[in-house]
Order: sequence, then structure tokens, then C-alpha cells
Amino acid sequence: MTTPDASREALAALRAEVAKAVVGQDAVVSGLVIALLCRGHVLLEGVPGVAKTLLVRTLAAALSVDFKRVQFTPDLMPGDVTGSLVYDARTAEFEFRSGPVFTNLLLADEINRTPPKTQAALLEAMEERQVSVDGTPRPLPDPFIVAATQNPVEYEGTYQLPEAQLDRFMLKLTVPLPGRDDEIAVLRRHADGFDPRDLSHVKAVASAADLAAGRKAVAETHVSPEVLAYIVDLARATRQSPSLGLGVSPRGATALLAAARAWGWLSGRDYVTPDDVKALARPALRHRVQLRPEAELEGATADGVLDGILASVPVPR
Repeated sequence: MTTPDASREALAALRAEVAKAVVGQDAVVSGLVIALLCRGHVLLEGVPGVAKTLLVRTLAAALSVDFKRVQFTPDLMPGDVTGSLVYDARTAEFEFRSGPVFTNLLLADEINRTPPKTQAALLEAMEERQVSVDGTPRPLPDPFIVAATQNPVEYEGTYQLPEAQLDRFMLKLTVPLPGRDDEIAVLRRHADGFDPRDLSHVKAVASAADLAAGRKAVAETHVSPEVLAYIVDLARATRQSPSLGLGVSPRGATALLAAARAWGWLSGRDYVTPDDVKALARPALRHRVQLRPEAELEGATADGVLDGILASVPVPR
């Protein structure tokens, strides 16, 4: 049986292994590992070419779990994602043919390019860990995580994700452009023959058993009453902010709690600090708040408003 310490070491090795293929995205990799530990889903936002797809593919290879990718397009149907009933002429019966959602790690590439009807097909899978076809629920494998990507600068031909869909994502991670030194390292790798389509050099350094042991340890990570109150105060402050038309719901507060616990445990502690909460506040909350139109016109951003709230809410000792 995998011990918590062995699990923590394996997940640290996982982050290091992903870094062999993807340069300079340590914070995003850590966010994906946190989501795996919390059974959460992740929305990755970044301009084309910052290795969002490569990041998720490499993570699946290093974790040794089943991986499938769906390219979301305007003509994609719900059954193309979840699966559908197919008539078998030999038996004169309908049989269920599973879709790509039946996997451990699903990459929903450019999720905002498909209509709301198909986006909604993922709702039950993400929340209930099951798919219902013709009234019959079919459980998804464990672990199951959706990593969806979207482009923040090109909106032509896209469908904005509804609030109910956004709320199903535990974290929204911004994938930034690399710094100068990191970009030089990327080019050096390509000059030396690196092929992003070939992941044969990526080793499986962690397993589902390591993940299960880590999840159990995270669930036992202590959270003091003061830290719980701090999370609630942050959530309530978003509801009272004059810049926000929509604040964080209790579900958002529980997501921040879970993420902070996972980060505290990954950092080698069996308790959560206010700094853990601060570190995960933006990824856990930025997609759960909505700016007022007048605030947007003044150039405000969700991250900027959250930074102001973090600076104003008293931090427990």
C-alpha cells in the first residue's frame, strides 16, 4: 500500500517529469496536480502555441492513466462526447457505444467552439461522474478529470461558457507566454530535435495508487477554524465588492478550501495556512466572479479585483 510520503514524492516526480517536455509552466502543472488530488476539473486559458495540449498529454503519460482528446467544433454533437445507442442488426438490439468521455483524463480542446447543447453534455459527467443515455446511468472511471482549453483573444465563432458550466471547473489556470530564458530553452530543445508529438521519452513516474493515497492524505489535512473563517470572509467580500455583479458562491468557497488543503499537503505539511489560501485564491475564484460593465470599461480585471480583496480582508495569525 502506498504511503502518504511515497505518494507526495511520486507527485513531485510527476511535476518534474512534465517539466522535461513543457518549459516554464510549473504553476500550471501544480494546478493540474492539485485538481487531480481534489477530483476537480481545470479550465486552461492561453493564446495558441503555449503548449496547453502538450501539457495535458504529458501529464497523462507521466501518471500512466488513460487519455483521450476531443477537438470541440461547431458541428460536434453531445453523443460524440458521451457515446450513444447503436443498433446491432445481428442481435436486433440497441447497444451502448461509449464516447471519449469514458477515460481518466479528457482533454476538451477549445471547449468554447462548440454550441451550448454539446457543452452541457459534459455537465453531468463533470459533476456526477456518470453519463446517462436513454435513462440508464453509466459510471465513469476513477480517476476522471476534464482539462478544457480556450483561447482568450479570439471570440469569432465561439460560444461563451455559461455560469453553470464554469462553476463545474475547480480551477481556471492562465497559461502565460514563456519568459525570454524559457523561450530560448524551448527553441534549443526544438533545435536539438525535440518532437512534441513523440512522448516516448516521458516516463510513468506516478500511478493511480499514488493519487489515491494522496487524496486520502489531503482529506486528513487539518484546517483550523480561523482559516475556514478566512475563506468565508474572502467569499463574502466578493459578494460585496462594488466592481463585481456576481460574487463567489459557497461552492466556490469549498473549491478554494479543497485546493488550499491539497497545496498545503503537497508543500509537506499536514495543516493549511492562510498563505495556501492566498496562493490558490485566484485560480479557484477568478472564473466564479463577474465584473460589472462599468468596471470593465474602467479596465478592471477579475484578478485585479481579487488581489484588492486579498489585500483588504484581515489575515488570521
